Amino acid sequence: MEPPGKSAEILLVEDNPNDVELILHVFQWCNLSERVHVAWNGEEALDYVFGTGPYRERDINTQPNVILLDLKLPKVDGIEVLKRLKGDPKTRTIPVVVLTSSREERDIVETYGLGVNSYIVKPVKFDDFANVIRELGLYWRMINQPPVRGDRE
Repeated sequence: MEPPGKSAEILLVEDNPNDVELILHVFQWCNLSERVHVAWNGEEALDYVFGTGPYRERDINTQPNVILLDLKLPKVDGIEVLKRLKGDPKTRTIPVVVLTSSREERDIVETYGLGVNSYIVKPVKFDDFANVIRELGLYWRMINQPPVRGDRE
C-alpha cells in the first residue's frame, strides 16, 4: 500500500475484496505493490484524484501513473468516474485501464468513446487473472512512456 505522504503510482478502483487481494498479491510478487492506493468505490476514487473529501490534504499535482478501474462500482459507477477524469484537463492524460467482468459491447464502445486507454475483461481462472495483472503492472510501470508532468496540464 501507499506510504504516508506519497502519492500512489497505481490507483486501483475495485469494490470486490477478493479481486483486490489477488491484484495486490500479484503486484507484491512483481515488486509493484509499494505505491498502490485502493479506492473501494467511484466516489472515493474521484475524491482521491481531485483532492476532495477525506483526501483534501493530498497533493493533487502528483497523480497516479495509471488508474485500474472497475465499471460496476457502488456510489459512483466506473463510467461516471471515467467521464469526470477524461472531462477535466488536469486529469485527462492519466492513463485509465478498465478492468472489469463486463463483456458487454456497449460498455466497451462507451468507455473507448470516453477516452479509456485499455479495456480488459477479468479472466475467470485464477492463473489467467494473475498473469493479466502481472503483465498489466509491468507494462504501465516499465514499458509505457507517459507525458512529462508539464505536458499533462
